Amino acid sequence: MRAPARSTLAYRNVARILRPLFMVITKRDWSGGETIPTDRGIIVAANHMTNVDPVTMAHFLWDSGFVPRILAKSSLFTIPVVGWALRRTHQIPVYRNTSAAGESLREATQALDDGECVVVFPEGTLTRDPDLWPMVGKTGVARLALASRAPVIPVAQWGAQDLLGRYSKVPHPIPPKLVTMRVGPAVDLDDLYDLPHDAATLREATERVMVAITTLLEGIRGEQAPAVRFDARRSSARPDDLGPDDKGTDDAGDVAPDEAAGTTDEARDGAGSAEAP
Repeated sequence: MRAPARSTLAYRNVARILRPLFMVITKRDWSGGETIPTDRGIIVAANHMTNVDPVTMAHFLWDSGFVPRILAKSSLFTIPVVGWALRRTHQIPVYRNTSAAGESLREATQALDDGECVVVFPEGTLTRDPDLWPMVGKTGVARLALASRAPVIPVAQWGAQDLLGRYSKVPHPIPPKLVTMRVGPAVDLDDLYDLPHDAATLREATERVMVAITTLLEGIRGEQAPAVRFDARRSSARPDDLGPDDKGTDDAGDVAPDEAAGTTDEARDGAGSAEAP
């Protein structure tokens, strides 16, 4: 297929390796990619179930004509080969719990100003919901959306967890797994842009994004999500119940900081962790 117009040589080379592989190990039920705006910078916000989500999402967006820039934890950029690919394709590192924590938000905002496609997984880590429904989002996506006024395009995906389980390190590519993508209309945040970007506004914007993603996922699954969204910060689950990422290991897809370094604990309680949106 023809590479997206904004693609670089390095991005095309990475796509030449990964795209044929994922064409073989997945079957695809994609819809709505043609409705994503192409005349401005956009934020794509998606649910997060497995560490392969960023790759399946990048595959979908690339084939839809976009060159995704995904916010990912800075530690991933130090991994041999993976780090090289992330750097060469200009993914956006997130420096969690450091004085540089706000840098990813600034870089993402600049990318949006330049008309690029920025991908955020608002939950900030793999969902902890037992049935893989989207959990409470962190507010980095709201900060980015309200600061840039770029449209937030919700996308729900389902099936990538069959290719690589939520906490698994062993993929199951045979037989090919069906990966479904559904795109929804831009989340309406117009009434929030001129309000103070305080905890209440950020939480409202974040919840609207999560509702949009969850509604799309309900359509894919033919089921209704739980009435109360799972909140990992208030979960009573024991550490052994949570999986490896809760114990401090990396997962691809943790994304932008909720706030720059130096915010108070009270603000962080209201706006979400500084680790990721």
